[in-house]
Amino acid sequence: MSTVERYGTLFPTAVVGSMPRPEFVRQIVLDGGSGDKDADGQRLDAAVAYTASLQSAAGLDIITDGEWRRASYVGVIAQLAHGFELGTSDDGRPWTVIVDKVEPKQPGTVAAEVAALRRVTDRRIKVCLPAPALLGERMWESDRSALAYPTRRAFIEAVTPILRQEAQVCVEAGAHVVQVDDPHLCLLVDEEVRRHYDDAETEVAGGADGEARLSVDMDNEVLAGVGSGAVRAVHLCRRAGARVRGDAAHAGGYDPIISALNQLDTDHLTLEFTSPGAGDVSVLRQLREDIEIGLGCVSVHPGQVDEPETIVRRVEQAMTVIDKERIVLNPDCGFAPGSAARVDLDEVYTKLSNEAAAARLLRERHG
Repeated sequence: MSTVERYGTLFPTAVVGSMPRPEFVRQIVLDGGSGDKDADGQRLDAAVAYTASLQSAAGLDIITDGEWRRASYVGVIAQLAHGFELGTSDDGRPWTVIVDKVEPKQPGTVAAEVAALRRVTDRRIKVCLPAPALLGERMWESDRSALAYPTRRAFIEAVTPILRQEAQVCVEAGAHVVQVDDPHLCLLVDEEVRRHYDDAETEVAGGADGEARLSVDMDNEVLAGVGSGAVRAVHLCRRAGARVRGDAAHAGGYDPIISALNQLDTDHLTLEFTSPGAGDVSVLRQLREDIEIGLGCVSVHPGQVDEPETIVRRVEQAMTVIDKERIVLNPDCGFAPGSAARVDLDEVYTKLSNEAAAARLLRERHG
């Protein structure tokens, strides 16, 4: 299906997921807010209406609620299920570990985000869920989790049905795009990461390729909850948010995981291409032709504001490899995957406005 059929336009524009949060939103989400749950809920409703308006004013076709109701893009699982212990890392970021059996807690939490956004916008809505294997990599610790789940894989398989059910109710709530965020799969492009899995003795056979297969299999289970009711999407990046914080940068083109990506039961792949070490867009010709490409053509790095013509050139380069009707414009990653991230919201508005301006130029030249 072309983007014109799916979204009503060539070169539709989107965000990946998260948006920078104002300080008062961080206080509510991280610190418990005022203590008045009803009042804080009303403030979050107003805040989400604001970020929806900001994205619409920038000219985007597909928007999110900025994930402003979440402590982090992965930590939302602790709202959906029991079994997790919550804490805060030394740098203020939310921290979560599995310590008990996973049981449903508040199913429909993410779907409620969709419904609330639906009430304040007429734009197409995207909602994001963390990949099961990503949760296993982040939240399973051998010394603290093994009593509940003796292996990381056991935890991954236990949490997957909860995410699948949430994907289904997100569609029922009005999501147009349901996206599984899987930077864990994407890190398997990095030679050092691949070497770790190839050399380590883990419960997942096959080294790095086996790890990729596990990630794909679990993503497919979640995407099965979407069915044909919405666009099934998977987001891949090399932990751009961590790179912004100054953590270790991962690099490598997508070639090592192309076979795995072609096994995803997805309509859409959101791929990072702007950042250094992301590889060349020529790799796109190796992907199935029925997969729509969310082209990472806008930098999320603070201080780097791409002009519309720069974005246009990146898209036109991709057009030498794949059909223009398969391309959606988006940034490389979410702007603030964790609620503790401090990113200038006005700068992000400029980036998104330039993205939309680039799409208009592309339609004029290639429509």
